[in-house]
Amino acid sequence: MKLYIKYMVSLRCKMFVREELQKLGVNYVSVDLGIVEVQDDITDEQIEVFSKNLKRGGLELLDDKKNILVEKIKNVIVEMIHFSDELPKVNDSNYISDKLDYDYTYLSNTFSEVRGITIQQYVIMHKIERVKELLLYDELTLTEIAWKLNYSSVAHLSNQFKKVTGLTPTYFKELKNKRERNLENL
Repeated sequence: MKLYIKYMVSLRCKMFVREELQKLGVNYVSVDLGIVEVQDDITDEQIEVFSKNLKRGGLELLDDKKNILVEKIKNVIVEMIHFSDELPKVNDSNYISDKLDYDYTYLSNTFSEVRGITIQQYVIMHKIERVKELLLYDELTLTEIAWKLNYSSVAHLSNQFKKVTGLTPTYFKELKNKRERNLENL
């Protein structure tokens, strides 16, 4: 049996879900981003308690097919951008469609209907968050970040970054450095 969970986007969420399943004595096969596969059937009472406990942790058990599909799309995007060393060298649309085994138009329409934004806008938001993260780590140059995240050029990355954040990547990085210097001077 599979259970689908909304807002489950980090390793900490996975740990939280595992703990809640263990408290209920539910044996699970796997706990991945947005999806839990339980070994045996789970009672209605266990589902109710599990759902209530998830809500206290900021997560939500899903039962609507469209919401479940949207969570699957979001999880594929989060895994693709945040948890892989390098983005696939195919279009995002092809990657998502292949991964979920659905027609991209159907996925796109469903996502837009439920979330109010396009899949591409969601991908861009996560790519920019990843760029911020990589800039803060200060291990890669902007050119390396652009290559790692499949941008056609540094200029394309910079333009998209500025459009989303209102700042250039260079200025964003300078703000981090200024904050560090200010903290050192305290």
